[in-house]
Amino acid sequence: MAATHPRISKKHLALLGLVAATYFACERTRSSFPPSESTPTTSSSTQSSGTPATTQAASDDVGRRIREAFEQKRMGVMFEGEARVTKVLPDDNKGSRHQRFLIQVEGAPSLLVAHNIDLAPRVPLKRGDTIQFRGQYEYNDKGGVIHWTHHDPRGRRPGGWLRHEGQDYR
Repeated sequence: MAATHPRISKKHLALLGLVAATYFACERTRSSFPPSESTPTTSSSTQSSGTPATTQAASDDVGRRIREAFEQKRMGVMFEGEARVTKVLPDDNKGSRHQRFLIQVEGAPSLLVAHNIDLAPRVPLKRGDTIQFRGQYEYNDKGGVIHWTHHDPRGRRPGGWLRHEGQDYR
């Protein structure tokens, strides 16, 4: 008796194709991070030491770019800039622990920062403090979230950072 193979329906084949396409699209995005065409230039220059040198014009520019990202419901865009802390929130301790706080960049909607404190040190913040940041923007209807404000533990992509009172938190 000959062995028979289960038939793969067109529905299952289409689903398999969709999963494969999604996987390869994610891998392509990850390997080319940050995307050169869709990622806006950062709002501040970076000195040779890797520390930000923010100017008022650059700060205004990042506010405009974040506002555009919000209006276009963009995801996965890296931004670098300076902001004022408007509220310090309780930590999110579900899964990876995150320090959470709200910031206001001039000309942009309010943003939630979710800083992974399992990968980077906690930042000693209080309301009204100024903070410099580099992180990934994700749209939400409240303004957006900045995350990935830490090094990449796998070394596959540029990491983010927070800077407060001259101290880097990566």
